[in-house]
Amino acid sequence: MQSLSWLILLAPISLFAVGLTPVQRANAAPHRMAAAALAAGIVAFCIASVSGVALALKGTLATPTFGVAGIGAGVYVDALAAAMFTLVAFIGVVVLRYSRNYLDGDPNQGAFFKWLAFTLAAVLTLIVSGNLALLIAAWIATSMGLHRLLLFYPERPAAQLAAKKKFIASRIGDLCLIGAAASLWQSYGTLQFPQLFAAAKASAISGAVAELTLPALLIVVAALLKSAQLPFHGWLVEVMETPTPVSALLHAGVINAGGFLVLRLADIVAPSESALHVLAVVGGATALFGSVVMLTQTSVKVSLAYSTIAQMGFMMLECGLGAFPAALLHILAHSLYKAHAFLSSGSVIDLARASWTPSPGGQPHPARFALALAATLPIAFAVGALFNTGLIENPGAVTLATIVLMSLAHLVANALDEKTKPYVLGRALALAAVVAAVFFTLHAGVESLVAGAMPEAAPLRGAEDAALVVLVIVSFGAVTLFQSVMARHATSPFWQAVYVHLSQGLYLNTLANRAILKLWPRRAALSTN
Repeated sequence: MQSLSWLILLAPISLFAVGLTPVQRANAAPHRMAAAALAAGIVAFCIASVSGVALALKGTLATPTFGVAGIGAGVYVDALAAAMFTLVAFIGVVVLRYSRNYLDGDPNQGAFFKWLAFTLAAVLTLIVSGNLALLIAAWIATSMGLHRLLLFYPERPAAQLAAKKKFIASRIGDLCLIGAAASLWQSYGTLQFPQLFAAAKASAISGAVAELTLPALLIVVAALLKSAQLPFHGWLVEVMETPTPVSALLHAGVINAGGFLVLRLADIVAPSESALHVLAVVGGATALFGSVVMLTQTSVKVSLAYSTIAQMGFMMLECGLGAFPAALLHILAHSLYKAHAFLSSGSVIDLARASWTPSPGGQPHPARFALALAATLPIAFAVGALFNTGLIENPGAVTLATIVLMSLAHLVANALDEKTKPYVLGRALALAAVVAAVFFTLHAGVESLVAGAMPEAAPLRGAEDAALVVLVIVSFGAVTLFQSVMARHATSPFWQAVYVHLSQGLYLNTLANRAILKLWPRRAALSTN
């Protein structure tokens, strides 16, 4: 069994073999590099598929750490790691295959595949790491590989600025993660995941949560920085200067490293109410901010970038509410969607021409829209009850179901027009119930899949948790209503001014750029060699 577990490391090793090729040699044979990278990606995906089957048949795949004092190479693949391993390997193959044609003829095509393979290998290593030391090493390697990809066109000022901001945020995150590891080592004397998780669970059961608070908060800060959460989100918007395959891999794989870190170390984070509240507040604020700003962007890729910022915020919010299975489901769905969205972004004009759009006069009245939003609450609660998922027992899942149903508010509101027909209204409400049922079904499936790999859903712990849930639901309802009102009054001078400010991201990124350029002035173009 251990020999099979060690074979899992062949997936990142095969990609590292390509990623460590010298740049000059890579550029001298770009088509050979493309073929080698794709072959290594296929090998990684096959190994990921086999590991998933082995996990289903044999259970968790784990090895002892090969190193000194429990720090070194080791594998730990449970249901969480297997799902992420397969996801990233699959997206990696798609991106590598797409890149063969996209970068064909570029003078640095070989170097591009070198760093793409290196970054992909680092992400896969991070996922299957058997101890926190190896995870941190892979975490830093992922940032290094991404930094070189961000500077693929080093002569572009925006690319240099994005790389600088990402570099600073990553180094702060690295220090936080190293600090968390040092604190955990001091408390438990081990960094191997099985022993570390068992010790954290014992501390939570015995009530000794204080020793988990500091490492949990440091882990949360590192995850928030990695996933481009407020106010360190600006670099993600500016990575549009890189080739499209980089954006696809970044938004569908690398950016999820922060969420995976929280899920992987959920046994350490979950007992700390302070850490969960930070995740919920920052994640919720980022989700609200990103979803509103996204609607004002005229660039397809920038709009997708703000969408990713918002979705990562949703994922962190889910973790903060204790809905860890829902966060994993969100990662899987968002990664597949966003990879397709970026790789097909060049076809947006054709898609727009083929799409049907309602006339401007089709906007529902704000009162009907507010009534439709209010109708989502009883539907979410009722369907959740059918799945034995109540707001008290699982506030995260029910809250997220309510937010999902808010996306159907326009449909329900249009059914509540002056000449309401029971059939039309009933069909809209039935569709909302079906969407809620699908959500709870998928959530139950993922919850069953990762049972034992992550903590169970956290119930409401008191007035603070209840107030947080109410704040989240009301905030998302208010933003959804705001979006409808802004579209209805698009010609009003006031709303046009609001639109302009939102299109600039409330100038948060501009302020960050000024600070970065003051601390780190722009210099000559950097080289990818």
